[in-house]
Amino acid sequence: MRSEVVRFLIAGGSAAAINWLARILLSLVLPFEAALIVAYGIGMAAGFWLYRAFVFRAASHGSLSGQLALFLAVNAVGAAVVLAVSTLMIDGLTGLLPDLKPAVAQALGHGVGIAVGAVANYLGHRLLTFGATLRPQPQSR
Repeated sequence: MRSEVVRFLIAGGSAAAINWLARILLSLVLPFEAALIVAYGIGMAAGFWLYRAFVFRAASHGSLSGQLALFLAVNAVGAAVVLAVSTLMIDGLTGLLPDLKPAVAQALGHGVGIAVGAVANYLGHRLLTFGATLRPQPQSR
């Protein structure tokens, strides 16, 4: 289980880095909220592949369509968590530090939002998305 958590952190960290960097680039052409949602989708696609291939390896034998549907549902909740936490953090940072540049507040707020969302995502993916294929199967005699 511990190695699974380590693999999740590495895969999730990679997907989060893709998400975070994509949001920064997308913010050049989109409003922050729209850039965050599009970047979340990009990171989510990378995350599904990484989690299925490297974290929950036994799940690679499960139903791809079923896992994808649950993955999307878990990540929809995760996206809402990331958006809410990011927005609250940005508001809090700009309220406490009015001279803080908006781009810095957005980068920090989004980073905290991703971290909080990662906890919710791990639990959702461990229990729901890939959970059925990870449960021990009864041994036949």
